[in-house]
Amino acid sequence: MAEMITGLDIRILTYVQEHFQTAPATAFWKFITLFGDYGLFWIALTLLLVIWSRTRRTGCAVMISLALDFMVVNLIIKKVVARPRPYDTFSHIGLLIDRQSDFSFPSGHTAASFACALVLVRMLPKKYGVPLVILACLISFSRIYLGVHYPSDVFAGFLIGLLTSQIGYYVVQRYGNAGEGE
Repeated sequence: MAEMITGLDIRILTYVQEHFQTAPATAFWKFITLFGDYGLFWIALTLLLVIWSRTRRTGCAVMISLALDFMVVNLIIKKVVARPRPYDTFSHIGLLIDRQSDFSFPSGHTAASFACALVLVRMLPKKYGVPLVILACLISFSRIYLGVHYPSDVFAGFLIGLLTSQIGYYVVQRYGNAGEGE
């Protein structure tokens, strides 16, 4: 099964690199991927939401989701699975940005982006939430385009982001008003 997934991953990566790469597209995807670097965009957005009283519950839900995502992805799964990056395993996969210092599975950029964006689309007005989900999708594709992740890494990152966003949302919905009115 793993060989089948890796085979499909490589076919998709090769197809993207052979059919979609152009200088303008590469510049665009390099810019988009920056929004996921170290989770800084999502962390900054979370802090802004927490600071403003009208969006504090939303910010808390995102904070919980992002913290869980970080623990699951960076402290557990990446270390346990230890999947090499595509460019380290397959010489024909071009690397379009700097070498990454951690393992490939799952995509941390994708997981963090969806951990935040999926909470935000549920808790903010759609005019704010939907563009953030679109940004998460773009960040996810950028990781494949740039050759730093297999498509299955990105899919796993999406699933982890989905799960942690559900937990963050649930915790704030269930316990977010605890202690109020006492």
